[in-house]
Amino acid sequence: MSDRVRSTYSGRAILLAALVSILVSSPTNANAQNEATRRPDLIRRSATDTLPDTLNVWVYFRDKGGIENQRPYPQTVVSERSLRRRLRVRPESALIDATDLPVNQAYVEAVRPLIIQTRHHSRWLNGVSVQVLKSKLEEITALPFVREVDTARRYGRTAMHPESLEEHAASAESPRITDYSVTEDSSVYGQSWTQLRQMNVPALHAEGNCGEGVLIGVLDDGFRRLNHEALWNLDIVATYDFAENKTSVVPGDTLRGGGSHGTMTLSTIAGYKPGRLIGSAFCASFVLARTEVVSSETPLEEDNWVAAIEWMDSIGVDITSTSLNYLDFDLPYRDGSWQEMDGNTALITRVADMAVSKGILVVVAGGNTGNTDDFSRNTLWAPADGDSVISVGAVDALGTRVSNGYWGSSFGPTTSNPPRIKPDVMAMGYRVWVANPIGFGTYIYVAGTSFSCPLVAGVAALLLRDVPDATPMEIINTLHATASNSATPNNFYGWGIVNALAARDYLRRLKARN
Repeated sequence: MSDRVRSTYSGRAILLAALVSILVSSPTNANAQNEATRRPDLIRRSATDTLPDTLNVWVYFRDKGGIENQRPYPQTVVSERSLRRRLRVRPESALIDATDLPVNQAYVEAVRPLIIQTRHHSRWLNGVSVQVLKSKLEEITALPFVREVDTARRYGRTAMHPESLEEHAASAESPRITDYSVTEDSSVYGQSWTQLRQMNVPALHAEGNCGEGVLIGVLDDGFRRLNHEALWNLDIVATYDFAENKTSVVPGDTLRGGGSHGTMTLSTIAGYKPGRLIGSAFCASFVLARTEVVSSETPLEEDNWVAAIEWMDSIGVDITSTSLNYLDFDLPYRDGSWQEMDGNTALITRVADMAVSKGILVVVAGGNTGNTDDFSRNTLWAPADGDSVISVGAVDALGTRVSNGYWGSSFGPTTSNPPRIKPDVMAMGYRVWVANPIGFGTYIYVAGTSFSCPLVAGVAALLLRDVPDATPMEIINTLHATASNSATPNNFYGWGIVNALAARDYLRRLKARN
């Protein structure tokens, strides 16, 4: 299930921390088919061989039908804005690669008679997430173009509608010009002063930097209160609900709290109501995706997240903020384990690192399961274990790592070889002031790394606004180098509390030298 976080308005836990069709002929080589039939290892099985009759699995293909060998690749698979962002990390001749090309539709059509339903296509993974009868697994595996069928942690529940999402990608060329302004005055920030002043954010706001021109993608459980007084003038470029396959990101389960968490996390970045709440990057533009379902905790939400971040990439987001984590799931799904937190095992982690390779800075919540005396193992939840993501832990207003009888900020290291320090940095995650999704003009204190994460994503937007050609790794290294614990980073505190002003100055010097 996704990690959980407590808030002051409810005694129960809420969610933490979810073109072109190219048809080519499918290969029919008999040797390849015989190889697939001989290799039952092509089915990546779950921890138990006792599977339900109906499964949700990933079917991965061997190739994209030959089009990946044809250059130049079509430039229509992502927006111009996405291509410009990729220039930060890639030469102009390599902005598009085979992972950006659509899944071969002929392969999808060949698989269709053997499955119940298609959930998502993934260009990056070159596969489809499908619902299928267990009895069909060997038949699918025998197809000559199928590389692997992954059943790990993916059996169980009903799937969603098959939809092509390319049509929902929109251009985001010119974010609006705003006349927003704030001064370095606590009265302007209201109760949000503490959480931003701890990171030295008001100093950049006072210079006129509030993230204008930066496009941030937020992935959460939906956004039920976008008409809140602190959010109603938000510049929203695109929205999509990947759990219910619709454009609106107001979930159908609002009575169960759906969309509350997303409203609150979004307000920590984007809120703007002088005297009440100021977000860390309130002039930025936003792409919003619902990937999480509050009524269940399943790895299908990871699949939603994969589809969402590929969609966001095609639009051209610069930064994503994810206050969701995955490790434990409802039955009959198999839970993950702390040993798998190596940066290469969890599906969502692998895809998050791919997003960074395409120029997206991925900021994620560190997790809320660090309230333990067992320090012999990590308490990370994916994708916080990623080697290219920036995972954020929680401190209180005094700068002390949060760990109490209810929850604690998760700690590393990863189980990679060599192990890596996690979390990366810290921000306030206790008594964070946010928009209350219950009312139009109300606010509330909440807690969890869910809120540390978007605070830091906003800081990253401020850095990118001032140094627009900075790469994700340059921003991560800058935040490391200028945080409060940079001299002695460790697995409870990372490199320490973010310092927005020091980071901006450091990044300017770094780019000037280069």
